[in-house]
Amino acid sequence: MFVIDLGDGAELRPLEPWQAGEFLEHMDRARASVDPWIPWAARSTDTDSATATLQRYADLAARDAGRIYGIWLAGTLVGGVMFVSFSTRTGVCEVGCWLEPAGTGRGLITRAVGLLLDWALGERGLYRAEWRCRPDNTASSNVARRLGMTLEGTLRGEFAYGGVRHDTQVWAVTAPEWAAKS
Repeated sequence: MFVIDLGDGAELRPLEPWQAGEFLEHMDRARASVDPWIPWAARSTDTDSATATLQRYADLAARDAGRIYGIWLAGTLVGGVMFVSFSTRTGVCEVGCWLEPAGTGRGLITRAVGLLLDWALGERGLYRAEWRCRPDNTASSNVARRLGMTLEGTLRGEFAYGGVRHDTQVWAVTAPEWAAKS
């Protein structure tokens, strides 16, 4: 397994089904701050459902269609980043993230997503990376801004949570834009 040093005692590593127990403990700590933004947070409530969440991403990785990585801070899983979708056929991916309060304010998400973008847009040759978030998730939209993404529009009522429909912002960066900023 690879480990990428994110600095400040943090590491980025693959997050796999065999780590469901650790992932579940993390979700129990993070659920209140993550659940409104990440659909699978509310579904990862026991070992079987946590395993299923991680297995879904393992299956996506096996098809080269998505991936999930954890962020460990001082040896404790505190969040992660993912390719929600990844398509070499269309040249488009969507990146996302989550973080429990213990990991906030350190730039971990910006550094980790930057690595995903380097790999997807540079090494793998994708053309476009998207970032989707609710307009009221200012922490998420701030990451998109720091990464140099452009707000392209808002999908009205696209995301259902708690019986209410919410808008979704679509941010994006293209490979030429990403290469120019690097």
